[in-house]
Amino acid sequence: MKVLIVKTSSMGDVIHTFPAVEDARLNRPDVTFDWCVEEAFAGIVALHPAIDRIHTVAIRRWRKALFGGATWREVAALRRTLRDCRYDLVIDAQGLLKSALVARQAGAPIAGFDRASAREPSATLFYDVTYAVPRGLHAIERTRRLFGLALGYQPDLSILDSGVVPPAGTLADITGKTAFLLHGTSREDKKWPIDDWIETARLLIERGMTPVTTWSNEREKAVAEAIAKAVPSTIMVPKSPLADIAAFIGRSELVIGADTGLTHLASAFGLPTVAVFLATEPGLTGPRGSYASTLLAAPGGRVMPTEVVAEAERLLKRQALGQGGKN
Repeated sequence: MKVLIVKTSSMGDVIHTFPAVEDARLNRPDVTFDWCVEEAFAGIVALHPAIDRIHTVAIRRWRKALFGGATWREVAALRRTLRDCRYDLVIDAQGLLKSALVARQAGAPIAGFDRASAREPSATLFYDVTYAVPRGLHAIERTRRLFGLALGYQPDLSILDSGVVPPAGTLADITGKTAFLLHGTSREDKKWPIDDWIETARLLIERGMTPVTTWSNEREKAVAEAIAKAVPSTIMVPKSPLADIAAFIGRSELVIGADTGLTHLASAFGLPTVAVFLATEPGLTGPRGSYASTLLAAPGGRVMPTEVVAEAERLLKRQALGQGGKN
């Protein structure tokens, strides 16, 4: 059986789909999987060994030139490619109108959430079969249940395994006990203050760990440089391909991150991961993993560096004792 997964974005949503793929790999070894994803996240999808072919879309870019000839040529080429693959089933794991329209291009039966379960009920107009999955569950569990219903098995929700391991990368040769600080995120209200990152770096140095940070744009570069200037022992990794950053994160002792996709990746790797949430509610979309924890700022309050480092120490101790479990 040949199945196409449609989960185009964002990075965190893509990573949240990995446990469902791992369930299916174990329960349905007769099924092969391809994936359709936004071009920026193709490297993330490639981390899962069960994914054969990756098709990319560029919805964000296409929207900027919706009536351009180049856009429609790319869309037509995608449609031809998907139809040539002759899928037996498409699983729209996103439940949005845009993902349903992408799924439709494959010309195969589409399975997805029902109207009460989908994020955008209009998406279900394009599905051939729909399944009820409670909306009050974490995104990871919702997707695992959807895959199980679509492929005829019951996922074991008492365990959580993403099935991904860190890739080899040119940056992974930095040794020692490192703590990766993922300060970059998409919204200003999600960003932890620079002074708090600096104090966290200092506290980590006191505990024998080397802070590591990186950047992907000029604003993030300024933050990374400020941390490295205040705490000279900090390693500042230059802007690098996603695969190299993923390799470095995967070989870190600890990850401390804002509400950003790479923080979800760290938890998927099974690393001790402390996520700092300031403006978003982590209940249904926060990082999950054996050694993942989320610190949420109270309304009008803040998360202190001492809290973050204390939580990191707790997770490291639990990892050393082998006391993993669901979070």
